[in-house]
Amino acid sequence: MAKKPYYITTAIAYTSGKPHIGNTYEAVLADSIARFKRMEGYDVRFQTGTDEHGQKIEIKAEEAGVTPKAFVDNVSGQIKNIWDLMNTSYDKFIRTTDADHEKQVQKIFKKLYDQGDIYKGYYEGKYCTPCESFFTESQLVDGKCPDCGREVVDAKEEAYFFKLSKYADRLIDYINEHPEFIQPESRKNEMMNNFLLPGLQDLCVSRTSFSWGIPVDFDPKHVVYVWIDALSNYITGLGYDLDGNSDPMFEKYWPADLHLIGKDIIRFHTIYWPIMLMALDLPLPKQVFGHPWLLMNGGKMSKSKGNIIYADDLVDFFGVDAVRYFVLHEMPFDNDGTITWELMVERLNSDLANILGNLVNRTISMNNKYFGGVISNPGVCETVDEELKAVALAMPGKVAEKMDKLRVADAISEIFVLLRRCNKYIDETEPWVLAKDESKKDRLATVLYNLMEGIRISAVCLEAFLPDTAKKILDQLGTQRRSYEELGEFGQLETGGKVVEKPEILFARQDLKEVMEKVEAMHEARAVKEEGPAQEENAQDEEVIDIEAKPEITYDDFSKLQFQVGEIIACEEVKKSKKLLCSQVKIGSQVKQIVSGIKKYYSAEEMVGKKVMVLVNLKPAKLAGILSEGMILCAEDAQGNLSLMVPEKEMPAGAEIC
Repeated sequence: MAKKPYYITTAIAYTSGKPHIGNTYEAVLADSIARFKRMEGYDVRFQTGTDEHGQKIEIKAEEAGVTPKAFVDNVSGQIKNIWDLMNTSYDKFIRTTDADHEKQVQKIFKKLYDQGDIYKGYYEGKYCTPCESFFTESQLVDGKCPDCGREVVDAKEEAYFFKLSKYADRLIDYINEHPEFIQPESRKNEMMNNFLLPGLQDLCVSRTSFSWGIPVDFDPKHVVYVWIDALSNYITGLGYDLDGNSDPMFEKYWPADLHLIGKDIIRFHTIYWPIMLMALDLPLPKQVFGHPWLLMNGGKMSKSKGNIIYADDLVDFFGVDAVRYFVLHEMPFDNDGTITWELMVERLNSDLANILGNLVNRTISMNNKYFGGVISNPGVCETVDEELKAVALAMPGKVAEKMDKLRVADAISEIFVLLRRCNKYIDETEPWVLAKDESKKDRLATVLYNLMEGIRISAVCLEAFLPDTAKKILDQLGTQRRSYEELGEFGQLETGGKVVEKPEILFARQDLKEVMEKVEAMHEARAVKEEGPAQEENAQDEEVIDIEAKPEITYDDFSKLQFQVGEIIACEEVKKSKKLLCSQVKIGSQVKQIVSGIKKYYSAEEMVGKKVMVLVNLKPAKLAGILSEGMILCAEDAQGNLSLMVPEKEMPAGAEIC
């Protein structure tokens, strides 16, 4: 039986600059939904990408002294790298500068013009450059842009207009007949009461005051306005062709099941986009969800306010899955959420390190201690077991119910209900007490089995939200992932197998004071860097080091060495050693254990989350009795101080260094 298709998209990110954690949240949210749908057996198509045209880009490129294409190539690359860093499993990363997209946009514009839906006129009004939107005087808020709050300017230019009013009644009927189309309910009410019911004005869909855009092919002094260009990506990314030569993928996945967007662009996706589709005689998407914002100390993040937090900085401090957990768990369904460094530390320590990490660690450790790691289930049950089993069996259904309603934070909370119940079960059964009585050995084995099975079920459900952590848990239990559908029965953890001999710490607790000191140092270093040329004047005074040259090697010699970017996911001091740290380094899909003599310069806690350069194919050797499977590269100054070699730009774990 063929899998049912499911098509989910994010809004495409605007390439005006590096995205902050609030922008990144949307990609992670969409990824969690896409992963969960795959777990449920759907044939998922997940699309994201970048929006790359417009006056704002043209201005920024000129300020940077580069062409607009060079500018967007750089920023689009940054955005894609961050999406990759956050482990988002997109199937298509579209760019609006892609040639096939631009060609279809021109065809769409021409068709709408030919059928009388687009006409030429003049636009005169208040224009917001950052939002690339015209407004009437009555639409302004305190004389400023109603969307972003910035200053507007008077503008008049020749433009083409799209007859929104022609389709307004049809759209109103559609929304009334499909109450699930706009979510949450508050967004639907806003669109109906503020825009549709008062009457739609025709939409400006071309510009002549700048050139960085897709040319209107029959009137080249005009470029296609951003919203026809950007919104079309949802169909061009599926291979839509207006002349009837669409890719079979378009027939398979359209209409989209879900457009996931920020609440600030809901109008464009629930009014302009549906009317475009009506004019093209295409089905409308099944649902548009306008998610809330992730705020910093109660305010929207912006560079001008100086309150931006970037995803890669958070990952450097806490790791990918900790950041994913925070943004997914802390965002309500229809209200704005808040992020601060302090809240990150609190959530990491309380939920991830304590409730989840400590549970997994001590359960596996007890099974190793009392049964040599072997998993068994003698079936010596007591009444106290029944509640744990009931919670475990009910949880997957509750998670699915919440996910069907896009209540992702609530779905994660259901998983943690089971994890908390497992911790309570330990207190109730007291395995350490059972271990003292040989006659209760089978009961002890049953208790530990119940715990490991509860953890296994939790890990399967966590996969959509914390994919790396879920895999680590299953690996430590020595078991393979089963399908989500198979969670209806308690007791599927295989007996006879063994848990890992030494459980890995999933999440290390963080000291708030130390974290805030590092954050302050990071901000200071960044401020100094941004000051720029002042330091270059003293460049001639910088220390230089000459070392004795080694014999020349050939390219063939060099090609034998395999260098890759590694991410340190765990690190601990080597006992009885003053110099050595033992790191678990993620390189692609594998983890290598590497021992390094850098304890004097870096603490174990400081190492976790860093991206480093690794010599991967160094022959394994034992240092202080511990196997080391590679080498972490450092630079050394004249005084012998070491500094880790780290990528200048954000790169994924496993990237080849060449």
